[in-house]
Amino acid sequence: MLEQLETWHIVLIIATVIAVIWSNIALLKYSAKFDFKGKIDKQTKPDDSDKDKK
Repeated sequence: MLEQLETWHIVLIIATVIAVIWSNIALLKYSAKFDFKGKIDKQTKPDDSDKDKK
């Protein structure tokens, strides 16, 4: 009744899991280079120069 997975199925599953883990780690390292706090501060607080122009 129970069917066993073939070897290439197991290898494909393991390779997919490793690829997902590796890509998530690479994305975390890449996103750590950005200064999100500075961008959020600029969006939430208007610049003084914008007020002078109006």
